[in-house]
Amino acid sequence: MPIAEAALTGVERTFDPDEFIVSKTDLKGRITYANKVFLHIADYTEADVLGQPHSIIRHPHMPRCVFQFLWERIQAGREIFAYVVNAAKNGDHYWVLAHVTPSFDAANKVAGFHSNRRQPSPKQIATIKPVYDALLQEERRFEDRRAGLTASAALLKKTLETKGMEYDAFVLSI
Repeated sequence: MPIAEAALTGVERTFDPDEFIVSKTDLKGRITYANKVFLHIADYTEADVLGQPHSIIRHPHMPRCVFQFLWERIQAGREIFAYVVNAAKNGDHYWVLAHVTPSFDAANKVAGFHSNRRQPSPKQIATIKPVYDALLQEERRFEDRRAGLTASAALLKKTLETKGMEYDAFVLSI
């Protein structure tokens, strides 16, 4: 279960720029593999995470519309890069630049997902954070979560249109 807002510490964790967080999930997003860097930075054991939904590390300040977009993309068999703020087990947070790709079986059908994450620079975080804050604020304006998600997705689309960029170009430009 994702960490509750009240449990957040406000402490940011980082990891070495040469390290990669790696995880794999099944089609439902349940963790099937997590490397040592993932376990260390998220403060979990392998037994804690295997079989659990990847959302176990979901930070409540992460806009849901970004995850919706991510899931649509990878379920369609496409890769995606995304900045993500995650929550460690104790309520600390850490930012990543995630590269998520579908894994295919012998029949070329999506069989699961693979994610490599690296430490973004402070400048990259400073650039994406106001965008995510605005998306999150838009989501939270609505009592109905579905309406908030729809409004936030529309704001993301408008933000990209204003910048004259597709999502991928925007993320890679940061």
